Amino acid sequence: MLTPEFATPADLALCRQMIRHGSKSFHLASLLLPNSYRQHSRALYGFCRMADDLVDHAETPQTAVEQLAIRLDLIYAGTPSDNPTDRAFADVVSLYAIPRAVPDALIEGFAWDAGGRHYKTMSDVTSYGVRVAGTVGVMMSLLMGQRSPSALARAIDLGVAMQFSNIARDIEEDDRMGRVYVPQEWITESKANAASRLVLEAETIYKRAASGITLLPRSCRASINAARLLYREIGLSAAAKNHKGRAVVPLLRKLILVAKAIAQTPWLPKPYFEPCLSEGQFLLDAVAQMPPPVPTAKSFDEQIGWVMKMFIAVEARKS
Repeated sequence: MLTPEFATPADLALCRQMIRHGSKSFHLASLLLPNSYRQHSRALYGFCRMADDLVDHAETPQTAVEQLAIRLDLIYAGTPSDNPTDRAFADVVSLYAIPRAVPDALIEGFAWDAGGRHYKTMSDVTSYGVRVAGTVGVMMSLLMGQRSPSALARAIDLGVAMQFSNIARDIEEDDRMGRVYVPQEWITESKANAASRLVLEAETIYKRAASGITLLPRSCRASINAARLLYREIGLSAAAKNHKGRAVVPLLRKLILVAKAIAQTPWLPKPYFEPCLSEGQFLLDAVAQMPPPVPTAKSFDEQIGWVMKMFIAVEARKS
């Protein structure tokens, strides 16, 4: 397990609480991750949640964006500000060589939210999804040690599809806030019809994303597949209600989907080449320009422990 340099146990506990209250689906899926991946994925979520809330609730969003840029400067300099989420994210950035362009794009998406940006075409909506969710997919892939263009392209797919599901669920709530995330050129009769069309678009992307899960470490695949099925269900439930009210997936249904995810993970489609969404290619380019993390050397005690375990295993085979 990689050892945190900046985050304290209290910092990580706060991130755990943030994900428990902020995203029940993501939290449930994260329970299937091995401890080290789970800890760092929660740290990643904590920073993303903090940044989103800071921009969303600021009286002057541009000032909040500028503050986040300064905080990222400190994180990437290895001197994070005295903030639990900043310290936790600094560990993730350092341990997994996260290019600065990725969180920058995430914050840009939050700024688009606060600025009331209009999305005329499907490409515009996809560009938004890449920033607020595809970036998270990229960082999760890097966290799991997968930096290949194929793995990153499918991680972007999954993030974008999840965001489409969220848009479909929140269409009425966003409308009350004066925000419209479905393509404006689709809105002919009602936003609900456009949202249902977005759910159909997500179905294609979720299917393509499934092939990328087999590129991840075996111990992580069930968790990511569970996230895929849980978020997909959000969009399908919203469409089934014709986007009236906020669609909620009952806990029993979530547990059934988690069990399904575990059962089907060994049979997911093998990876196949499919280009990255053009709107997300800049993220792949940023990762390609960033050297991968240098493996952490094991301490002398850790090496001795590994050797002892090996000898014990050999002796056990002899007996």
